[in-house]
Amino acid sequence: MRVRATIAYDGTEYCGWQVQPNGISVQEVVNAGLSKLLGEEITCVGASRTDAGVHSMGNEILFETKTRIPADKIAYALNQYLPEDIVCQGSSQAADDFHPRFSESYKTYEYRILNRRFPMPTMRRDSLFYHYDLDEKRMQEAADCLLGEHDFSSFASIHAQSKTRVRTIYQALVSRNADDLITIRLCGDGFLYNMVRIIAGTLIEVGAGITSPRAFQQILEGMNRELAGPTAPAHGLTQVGLHYLTPAEIACRKALK
Repeated sequence: MRVRATIAYDGTEYCGWQVQPNGISVQEVVNAGLSKLLGEEITCVGASRTDAGVHSMGNEILFETKTRIPADKIAYALNQYLPEDIVCQGSSQAADDFHPRFSESYKTYEYRILNRRFPMPTMRRDSLFYHYDLDEKRMQEAADCLLGEHDFSSFASIHAQSKTRVRTIYQALVSRNADDLITIRLCGDGFLYNMVRIIAGTLIEVGAGITSPRAFQQILEGMNRELAGPTAPAHGLTQVGLHYLTPAEIACRKALK
């Protein structure tokens, strides 16, 4: 049986999603929990390979099992084998053609910045504290140029291994709430390694008056990582949404291209 499940996690204590030799990963913990629950060796595949310290409200995974436990009940049982900072949000039997990484989808990330004079201890794990004044309107003006299809080489780590650095951004919003939490929300068909964090770091420079909105657009057009700002710290980043396209949505996307 092929099973898909949604895994949410606080990434603070982990070296990222993907299994690696230099620390404990979220994937490693989920694999171990599934293996204990199902009594067989399980290796799951995840949709997003988040970096160390990055959080997720729902990373989609896929695995195969011989269990007789109904697919929709696995989530409840799995949580008994997971720590408090990793929680399965649901499970179901996967369609034969579903793959968390290769099925067409769009992902939504949020980078959160607490912009005030003093930090808030309850927000230290999922937002960046930045005490210098930031102008979120300037940041939004700059972010507007991200919409559409572009080569995002300027906002990709030099270690990015993707065949193409062209991505499409459907939503780029910068907002501030009453608690002075600035949220950079990006929704797109995919993101390069460190792309959201580099965009966030560069937008912070725009908000601080170091870089102009026009210069931000020139950075995008320059397709050179050296032009952009620093990579913002990982703990401010959360994967907040992952939507797989229906056949009708896929047809509509192709018609618009």
